[in-house]
Formats: sequence, structure tokens, C-alpha cells
Amino acid sequence: MKPAHYSVEHYADVDVAEGFDALRFGGPIGELVAEEEARIITAFVGDVSGAAVLDVGTGTARAALALAGRGARVTGLDYSREMLRVGQARVARATAPVGLLRGDARHLPFADRRFDVTVSVRLLMHMPDWRGTLAELCRVTRRRLVIDYPAKVSAAAIQSAARRVLHSTEPYRVFGDGAIDAVCRAAGFRVRDRHRHFVLPIALHKTVSARGFTRASEGALRALGVTGLVGSPVTLVAEREP
Repeated sequence: MKPAHYSVEHYADVDVAEGFDALRFGGPIGELVAEEEARIITAFVGDVSGAAVLDVGTGTARAALALAGRGARVTGLDYSREMLRVGQARVARATAPVGLLRGDARHLPFADRRFDVTVSVRLLMHMPDWRGTLAELCRVTRRRLVIDYPAKVSAAAIQSAARRVLHSTEPYRVFGDGAIDAVCRAAGFRVRDRHRHFVLPIALHKTVSARGFTRASEGALRALGVTGLVGSPVTLVAEREP
């Protein structure tokens, strides 16, 4: 990526890397987001005991460590040296079977179908060439792929537009399901399931900062069928066709 790319500069910052987990997953709502994310990823990857798993955009290795805790042999890849430095410290403290390396998600340094399962969270939204990146994720995956993305029809679209104005070099894309499905199909994968997470902006939930409010409001919207229409982010699992 070009050094001027917003996401590259942002995640290369020492303070951003060291404060990432606290900013995103701190507090009652951050903890709830982490729990929800982990629950869906766990359900979608299935039994990974003994499996070779790749975590692309691993950042501070949160997902990588969780997968290793379920018996997987995990490789984590990220472009940011600073995020990897924080992740490596966490891996060392956990003494987990996780190997971390620096690399570009658009050109993964692995053979075709090298990993049983590939996971990538909060990556596609930032990638200039998201189609090429998704095709690469599929290429190195033998069996199952789990990714997430902000939905095109959701509150995330407003956030995306605002950030494009503030940071003209940052893609921060939102996606329609059809565009994601098309790339997966071209790579030999079929989307098996999707989970849409929240209707109201996470920023609003964090402002209220009450798990009860978040659970009640999002539960009501899910029961009314609103989440299935405009929930975001979307986590999906796709499997390689025979």
C-alpha cells in the first residue's frame, strides 16, 4: 500500500496500536461487541481442533488467540508493525500456538489452499483493492472462510460517507451482499450463512453505555425483522464448492 493511505498511517501509530483494544472493546458496550463477535466467529468456523487457521488483519491477535484456545494452529498476518508488536506481546504472555508475520493481504505469501480455515475481521472495509483481497483470502483457503464487512444499507453507510469527507484517502467501504457473493463464487466458494449484528450505531450504544439498553433495543429490532434488513456489520461464512 502507498504510505499515504489513511489506514496504513493510522494503524502504524504506536498510540493507536497500544490503545486499540481498549478503544474498541473497552467498557460495557465494547465488551458486548467483543462477546458478540467472538460468538459468531466461533459458530461459523466450527470445530478447528488441529486445523491450520489463518487470521488476516490479525492486529493485536485477539481472534488468533481465541482460535488457538479452541485447538487451532494459527498464523496471524498484518501490515502494521506496531499492531503486530502488541499482538506478539499478547501471544507471548499466553504462550499460545500462534505465529505472527507481517504481510500484504492483497498478496498473501502462502500456497493455494494452505489453510483449512481463514478468518478476516475489519479488513475488507479498508482495502483499496477489496476484490483482489477477497480473492486472495479464498485462494489460500481449503475449506471455510469467515469475513465481515459494513453493510451498504445500514447506519454504517452514513459513517462511511462522513469519513470519506474527513479522510479522502481512506476507502472505508460499505458492501452489498451481491458484490461479496460474486467474488466468492468466482473463487469457487458459496456463502452458507450470514449474521447481521446491530441496527443502531455502536457510537450511540457507547454513549448510552448500558448493556441493558443495547440488549433490549437490538433485541426488539431483531424480533421485528429490522436487523435482517439493515443490521451491520455482517459476518458471513463461505465454503469451498466440491
